[in-house]
Amino acid sequence: MSEEMNNEQEHKGPRKFIARPKVCQFCSDKNIKIDYKNTDLLRRFVTEEGRIRPRRQTGTCAKHQRAVAVAVKRARYIALLPFTSEPYQDVIR
Repeated sequence: MSEEMNNEQEHKGPRKFIARPKVCQFCSDKNIKIDYKNTDLLRRFVTEEGRIRPRRQTGTCAKHQRAVAVAVKRARYIALLPFTSEPYQDVIR
């Protein structure tokens, strides 16, 4: 009986995480427009440090990732989004 249990446990192995394929939210919902003035939308694609998140994290397609990058850069230039956060501001004071 114990041998049967050991054999069953060996064959099962660890559970594997099955990831669902990410779908570009801009391709699935045509009403969402990428605009440099829409800072609420753009903040989802920027890390706390101010860097643009990669496609593998956001799930956007290449076409819309390029558009997001251009919009973030324009919003930074106009000062709607910060270039970087200031994590060391308290240390400097």
